[in-house]
Amino acid sequence: MNDKTEIAERLARQMKAAVKLRRSIKADAEMEAARRRLRAWQAVRLARTHADLLASPQTGPAAAFFLTDLYGPTDIGELIGDVQRIVAVTARLLPTSALETVADAVELDALSEDLDTRMCAALGRKIAALDAAAYGRAYREVDRRPERARQIDLIGDLGHALGRLVRQPLIGYTLRLMHQPAHLAGFGKLHDFLERGYAAFRKMERVEDFLDPIVTRERKLMEALFAGDDSLLGA
Repeated sequence: MNDKTEIAERLARQMKAAVKLRRSIKADAEMEAARRRLRAWQAVRLARTHADLLASPQTGPAAAFFLTDLYGPTDIGELIGDVQRIVAVTARLLPTSALETVADAVELDALSEDLDTRMCAALGRKIAALDAAAYGRAYREVDRRPERARQIDLIGDLGHALGRLVRQPLIGYTLRLMHQPAHLAGFGKLHDFLERGYAAFRKMERVEDFLDPIVTRERKLMEALFAGDDSLLGA
């Protein structure tokens, strides 16, 4: 089994998990509203924690891509829908680096969806007036330390996958060339996602300048929260 086949199979598994979770949430209007409030609060927290990366001309586009495309108040459900409809075509046409990027994004989405659903259940009515103390209590109640660590690892994995994508010869030209055919073939959202990621990451000379601070800070925050210290949330 080659790398591309393994990545395609992993993508299919994670996609099923993400779709199952999303369907259960969409069926519950109250849970869906709570999830959106939680993600909006977390997006503000992330922007505060990584304000320097957002402000930098080098890392700002990549930081904004992570906040809007991967962990904003909205989700990548339409992207997953694209891949689900044409998974075989997607796996065949995309280069390995692009397929790896999509697989990491879908796994991160599925894991974040699961953890956010559990957070919403733990928060209950406190979601309406969410603050650092309430968030920290719910975080510890949910626990799931291995999954939290995996979530942070996936941020690093996805960033490195995008870094490898932008270093592929002629990948920018290929993405531009495929733009219209991709939309006509029914996977325009997926292609737009890859184009935005490529545009954001190609501005950086060293992907590590962006990823190392994010991963280090998020791990430090995780350890602090599990230790009962909510101060790093900053609100």
